Amino acid sequence: MRVVFKSLVALGLLTAPALAEPVDLELVFAADGSGSIDDEELRLQRRGWADALTNPDVLAGIKDGPLGAIAVAFMEWGGPSSQVLIVDWHVIRDEASAKVFAERLVGAPRGAYGYNSISNAIDFSVRLVETNAHEGTRKVIDVSGDGPNMNGRSLEQARAEALAKGFTINALAIRRPGSGRPGGPGGMALEDYYGQSVIGGPGSFVEIADETRPFAVAARRKLLTEIAGTGGASRHASR
Repeated sequence: MRVVFKSLVALGLLTAPALAEPVDLELVFAADGSGSIDDEELRLQRRGWADALTNPDVLAGIKDGPLGAIAVAFMEWGGPSSQVLIVDWHVIRDEASAKVFAERLVGAPRGAYGYNSISNAIDFSVRLVETNAHEGTRKVIDVSGDGPNMNGRSLEQARAEALAKGFTINALAIRRPGSGRPGGPGGMALEDYYGQSVIGGPGSFVEIADETRPFAVAARRKLLTEIAGTGGASRHASR
């Protein structure tokens, strides 16, 4: 899309905007806001990501990057027609900028509804990156959820198209043993399903949040890995 846009500018059909801001990483948080996530769980997820982004180790990792800055956006997904941008693109380079994003995140109203279209969430995340005002060395979609893809277009197609555009897709499986919540299809462990059907691209991996590793801990660990760009630090490495 950026190539097409630049071509239209060259032909004089569009006015060129200011140059895109360079960052080390363009990161979309694609968080589960579907009907299986109650209000308290949604709050805990948002608080977990907010705490992770303001964690001193994470901020140190951001500063250690070649440019010392990342661009982040946070969306929540539900059914095929429900993808909600919770916090628009924001550049994080220090504690102050991280706190601004965190405050916006925890204070935003809920918006997603319906059940589990991870495929449409990936499509939405790709569009967010393609139309923003930043240019990252890496482009990552961070999918977190407690169940499989149920609705929307083919997950295989959405995933393949994102990977072809140079994206990396990572996942955080919210696993609740004994809760009666759905895991992967056919009794498959959710992290195995995410490893086979959701993640992809250079260094892609699945992190797990469960009774032994609270969401906030898993979110911080995952974010540190994504900022460092090492990948493969958890249960499933890229394929």
